[in-house]
Amino acid sequence: MSRAEPKVTLDLARGLGLTAEEYDRIIQQLGREPSYTELGLFSALWSEHCAYKHSRVFLKRLPQSGPHVLQGPGENAGAVDIGDGWAVVFKVESHNHPSFIEPFQGAATGVGGILRDIFTMGARPIAILDSLRFGDPADPKTRRLIEGVVSGISWYGNCFGCPTVGGEIAFAPEYAGNPLVNVMCVGLVRADRIFRARAEGAGNPVFYVGNKTGRDGIHGATMASATFDEHAEERRPTVQVGDPFTEKLLLEACLEAMATGAVIGIQDMGAAGLACCTSEMPARSGTGMQVELSAVPQREEGMTPYELLLSESQERMLLVGVRGREDELRRAFARWELDAVQIGEVTDGRELIVRHRGEEVARVPVEALAEAPSYEKPYAPPPWLAERQALDPLALPEPPDYGDALIGLMGSPTLASKEWAFRQYDQQVGINTLVLPGSDASVLRIKGTRRAIAVATDGNGRQVLLDPRRGAAMAVCEAARNVSCAGGRPLGVTDCLNFGSPERPEILWQFAEAVEGIAEACRALELPVVGGNVSLYNETVGPREATPPSVSSGVHAVLPTPVIGVVGLLDDATLFATQWFKGAGHRVALLGPDAVSLGGSEFLWTRHGQVGGRLAALDLEVERRVQAAVRAAIGAGLVTAAHDCSEGGVAAALAESCVTGPAPVGCEAALPAGARRDHVLFGEGPSRVVVSVETARAREFEALMAESAIPWRWIGTTGGDRLRLQVGAEAVVDVGLDQIEHAWRNGFERHMA
Repeated sequence: MSRAEPKVTLDLARGLGLTAEEYDRIIQQLGREPSYTELGLFSALWSEHCAYKHSRVFLKRLPQSGPHVLQGPGENAGAVDIGDGWAVVFKVESHNHPSFIEPFQGAATGVGGILRDIFTMGARPIAILDSLRFGDPADPKTRRLIEGVVSGISWYGNCFGCPTVGGEIAFAPEYAGNPLVNVMCVGLVRADRIFRARAEGAGNPVFYVGNKTGRDGIHGATMASATFDEHAEERRPTVQVGDPFTEKLLLEACLEAMATGAVIGIQDMGAAGLACCTSEMPARSGTGMQVELSAVPQREEGMTPYELLLSESQERMLLVGVRGREDELRRAFARWELDAVQIGEVTDGRELIVRHRGEEVARVPVEALAEAPSYEKPYAPPPWLAERQALDPLALPEPPDYGDALIGLMGSPTLASKEWAFRQYDQQVGINTLVLPGSDASVLRIKGTRRAIAVATDGNGRQVLLDPRRGAAMAVCEAARNVSCAGGRPLGVTDCLNFGSPERPEILWQFAEAVEGIAEACRALELPVVGGNVSLYNETVGPREATPPSVSSGVHAVLPTPVIGVVGLLDDATLFATQWFKGAGHRVALLGPDAVSLGGSEFLWTRHGQVGGRLAALDLEVERRVQAAVRAAIGAGLVTAAHDCSEGGVAAALAESCVTGPAPVGCEAALPAGARRDHVLFGEGPSRVVVSVETARAREFEALMAESAIPWRWIGTTGGDRLRLQVGAEAVVDVGLDQIEHAWRNGFERHMA
């Protein structure tokens, strides 16, 4: 070895993120003190990022099976059957910690990692969506983060050749010290050609394929399992460096190798790098593996076994091939000018044996690495929650001018146009994109069939803060509703659960309640969770001017933010809907219940700077029926536009329907009187959708709504160049579309220009 290994001690183990109890457990399982290299294996594989030590006990509650599910959680990605012999493979992942430390590469390699998760399953990636959270965009530091993250996403996706078709960007002070960068990818594969991360068949060769290994990203998994402090930016070496052009070559080489029939199993070298693949693949298969590290292609000299195992250099895979067909695999990768080097073989001993230049440096049972401790720690609601929920938004003053209030809301960064980001993304490479970013969901055709898929992501941290169970259930409903508003029948969910430290009882309570809410909504909507990611320790130590309620001893957690990704199916790719009004003279209907609340609303934050109150009621059976009615109306060709009512309430939904399309279309609408005018206009609640219908089809639409047994009403008509809103008998909004559009188009971009 090129350097002497440090002496293994408890202090060293703690420095690598292990607890004293975990260190004792390692000694018990090995029957001896671990070597330095073995300790590195355990520290990475037992990190929260890899092992889900605090979350596994709760994730079991999620529904994971269904008639369309071909692959559920536990693999690189989930897969659902969409008919015609095709399957959709999809997953969402986080790269929060790396993106704060080094925004460009952190975000770029997040895209690279999720792309590999998809094509490792044998699927060709066809779409990327990104769900991003930042602090105040007026802050120069936040602007630098936004610029770095968005440019990193666009650079990697554009160079690789996968369109970025959607997602969302939201802002809150709680994300200032810890942005969230969640990326979802969707791919297509023949349903009978899905590959999995398996190491089957003793004697089968183990190949290292792709890019060379360097020292970048070592202990990235451990870094992603820690709270940030003032020294966070010193961790830049733990951030990986991406190369999208090599990744494109790796995609084509892997798919070509898979087509030969000489590939048994394959896994991306993501978090924990080679250490993860060489333990997880045999653990899933009841086998073992032995590898020779000196055979690993390296781009730096003098790398130690520890570094080679834990490097998170990008664009690399571990592949198990069929014995006797090694040359076929080498030729496939050579055609794409990539390394394909046999570094070991599958064994039947259920151990990972690692050698370096012939000398054994690690011998560990694969189950010991793959089966990390699971913790059930105490949790309880935070003491500040009752006070927050007790806030009565209707005790705050009403806006003196509701037209101005609407314009101000439409110009808030969260509601405003995100075209500044979207125009940096290639949205149409592959020529499958039917609905571009900017509507409720994106729609992509499935070439060679009549079908299309609709995809969307969603999440609302303020709602989850105030009521984790209901807020998380609402996030599922909203993401599914967005897909339904495009005409898609939701088939499956992937989730990215972004929370603070699970070692704090109030954070663990938020997590447990949110998972239960996701489970309840998914069961009601018959939506299996086929995969996802948990990102914990999203918090920062240090002062903050506006101290949020989720503070404990100077630790600032992000808003609890479960991001939900939903994939849905359109049987006819021509029957999709978008959110904007298409012309004058169409009737406008509001589907769903009247129950709304200003609690946790965008209006309450934008207008009053408050986060409090209670959320609106959620009836999951009504939600299911409303979504079914919307899909039926779109499928029958009865609606010309469909738009989910979410942040900003019905007033914002109508304003968006007026100004987000190719040409502005005005609207006059009358809403029933409620507790107060701001409550009616800007209150938020689930299961509500605005649709427009051509007058000639109104009777057919009415008949369909009667069959659907949902609450609904006609509220207005389209036309003109103004948005006029009446509450009860009183006209309260009369604003030119030019004013709304100006506020909406510039609300976010003015910070970035």
